[in-house]
Amino acid sequence: MILNISICDDEQVEIKYLAMLIHKWAVANKQRVIIETFESAEAYLFRYTEDKNTDILLLDIEMGEMNGVELAHHIRRDNESMQIVFITGFPDFMAQGYEVSALHYLMKPVNEEKLFSVLDKAYKSLSRAERVIMLNINGESVRIPVNNILCVEAFAHAVAIETTDGLYNVKQSITEIEHQLEEGFIRCHRSYISGLRHIKRITKTEVILDNNRVLPLSRRSYDKVNQAFIQFFKGE
Repeated sequence: MILNISICDDEQVEIKYLAMLIHKWAVANKQRVIIETFESAEAYLFRYTEDKNTDILLLDIEMGEMNGVELAHHIRRDNESMQIVFITGFPDFMAQGYEVSALHYLMKPVNEEKLFSVLDKAYKSLSRAERVIMLNINGESVRIPVNNILCVEAFAHAVAIETTDGLYNVKQSITEIEHQLEEGFIRCHRSYISGLRHIKRITKTEVILDNNRVLPLSRRSYDKVNQAFIQFFKGE
């Protein structure tokens, strides 16, 4: 599981300090992280309208025209799973965190041990939660549970995502979708990704899904796909 962590703070010094601590925590826990930084609530909100895949948001409260609490309210309109951690120098704001289900408050200057404890808590919460990806489909943001995805098929400038609930056509590349899915999926062919939990069996040339759909399996991918399939069901 790759954690997407965003830092939103109007102080560059604070951003660099928090990023350094996150890297330190990630190394200590052998956890892969992607860190993005934003210097205003407006900048993060603009990014959020395009891509809602932040797992953990370290959010300063006192910023510019839009403060952190206002940004959190925007996020909670359609995202209950994001782990929001408020960073503040003012304890007076703490009560407002309950309105947006903030995971925790950290007082500036942020203590390393306390941040590590909060990141541990956020990771456990995310691990228990059902993973979803957010996709833009015909101008609407759609949440798709990752476990429901059977396969992804690439076309000219789009992909078709087949799920247990139906088919979704998305104007993204198969590589972009692959990066969002990560664990539990395998590229079996340059034009296909398969959900490992939905594979029924594998031959030298085909991947057969539990709905009996047959995907092509490239010769050079057989060993990788077969090993991933075995390891997935062993729980490794």
